[in-house]
Amino acid sequence: MAAAPPLRVRALPLLLLLCAAFSFHAAHGVSGGGGHGLGVNYGRVADDIPSPRRSVELLRAAGAGSVKIYDANPGVLRALAGTRWPVSIMVPNQIIPDIAASAAAADRWVAENLVPYYPATRVKFLLVGNEILSDYSIANSTWLRLVPAMENIHLSLRKRGISSVKIGTTLAMDALADGDFPRPPSAAAFRPDIAASVVRPLLHFLNGTNSYYFVDAYPYFVWAGHNLTVPLDYALFQGGHTRYVDPVTGLTYTNLLDEMLDAVTIAMAKLGYGRVKLAVAETGWPNGCDYDQIGGNVHNAAIYNRNLAARMAKNPGTPLRPGAKMPVFVFSLYNEDLKGGPGTERHWGLYYANGTAVYPIDLTGRRPLWSYPPLPALENNTPYKGPIWCVLSAAASKKLNETAVGNALAYACGQGNGTCAAIQPGEKCYLPNTTVAHASYAFNSYWQQFRKTGATCYFNNLAEQTIKNPSHGSCKFRSSLDS
Repeated sequence: MAAAPPLRVRALPLLLLLCAAFSFHAAHGVSGGGGHGLGVNYGRVADDIPSPRRSVELLRAAGAGSVKIYDANPGVLRALAGTRWPVSIMVPNQIIPDIAASAAAADRWVAENLVPYYPATRVKFLLVGNEILSDYSIANSTWLRLVPAMENIHLSLRKRGISSVKIGTTLAMDALADGDFPRPPSAAAFRPDIAASVVRPLLHFLNGTNSYYFVDAYPYFVWAGHNLTVPLDYALFQGGHTRYVDPVTGLTYTNLLDEMLDAVTIAMAKLGYGRVKLAVAETGWPNGCDYDQIGGNVHNAAIYNRNLAARMAKNPGTPLRPGAKMPVFVFSLYNEDLKGGPGTERHWGLYYANGTAVYPIDLTGRRPLWSYPPLPALENNTPYKGPIWCVLSAAASKKLNETAVGNALAYACGQGNGTCAAIQPGEKCYLPNTTVAHASYAFNSYWQQFRKTGATCYFNNLAEQTIKNPSHGSCKFRSSLDS
């Protein structure tokens, strides 16, 4: 009880800021732009995915309302011409410093990557960079140049009389000091290393150009990291009686995404820009994952995206901004098998690479949820507690690329201490003396040594996790339980 008066004193300025943000959005909510369904991120880091024209057909079949790509690919932009979908294109991270330093360079980029396709392709958003504030390796070279690059792109568009294209950039939730899960939302604030130097100038630019703060918000990662305290149903928009009340604002939350979005809005308000509009650049749920991850399965992915579509079709806004409309893009169109990292990275798609739907979905949100066919049984929603190994994948073994596997094998053996000692001539795992057998041993040995410091069982899409013990004879493979 003694702490109550200071809490009220701290809350008052914040509530005033939030009231200003709410009043603006209640009066000036803007549509995501022309489409009638969720937008879709059309990534292409995959083998043998359908052509851009076939991809347009698949987007249409899913009920997509807009499309976002991670570059300005000519073939994709031509395929999107005439669709009337709002399209988002992107300036690559690596050229941001050049565009910031030279208005002429910015104008050349616009001339080469936007002008030839506009307005036949209805480019709505031009995003400068992707999650650059998550990449500390480019902090010195790029962070402070983000807003100047956006300003130069904006100048180029104005010179050409193009006023309908909004400029933004996408930022992950780690732009906030508490990352993905700032609870309560009222405590959210931007990281001290970027708040004044990068984010405040960015918000000033977005506010002045009536653009959006684009955030990548994934309830999956919050739930996966806090599954003992955050109910799965709350993350999947099926909270039922699950509620969370922010102790400062008094706002009541029924799902995890709303918490995350309001946290971003509150952080913006604390920098004096509570009126900047919000867009969800990426959200979704993985349809598969590695054995040492949880909850990535077709059942959960379908439930999340179907509920998201049904919810956003009603333009509910959030507890802080009720009724505010916002662009929302689901990640992603395809499972992208060439993406590195843990298994979830390759399993976000609405479609497999062969164009087959992972699960039926209507991104317009109009299809009644009860009308969908039954989903696969729930699986892996709790951590797997048995042993796990990392071996050459079945696909790589079947279609063996000796050079690629040999290079990966050499890399694994070149790391750590005695990683491949057991596959040397005369040692216990030397036989059978084949590339396949030696690669599996080396991949597993490397992964078991380094997985706790971030190593993944990937090896350029050549490896996979298994729960079947690959040990044979006197050759023993170390398991995850041993490490």
